[in-house]
Amino acid sequence: QVQLVESGGGLVQPGDSLRLSCAASGRTYSSYAMGWFRQAPGKEREFVATISWRGGSRYFADSVKGRFTISRDNIKNTVYLQMNSLKPEDTAVYYCAASTTMSWGTPSKSDEYDSWGQGTQVTVSS
Repeated sequence: QVQLVESGGGLVQPGDSLRLSCAASGRTYSSYAMGWFRQAPGKEREFVATISWRGGSRYFADSVKGRFTISRDNIKNTVYLQMNSLKPEDTAVYYCAASTTMSWGTPSKSDEYDSWGQGTQVTVSS
């Protein structure tokens, strides 16, 4: 199993940018797709973005398309979520996840992932 630790969350103003990082350890010799999900208070966890093992494929939720980008560095075992033009509705706990069963794809459902981080809070408020 892969252990994941997110970082980079914080409090920002609308229109600001923030970059989240997710460091993987453990079974990193296996190939795995990486994804970001988020959960706002009182709402269900929702998909944000995903990237395939070699980074050749990416997929985004419509709500963040054009504002967020996802990238990964397999040497550092780290995946990044660059968030630009942040909006108050982006406020949530952001989770990264690893999928060893769909490593070459771009999974967008929670049950397609088998490892999860503890989450990092992102708050967008003026």
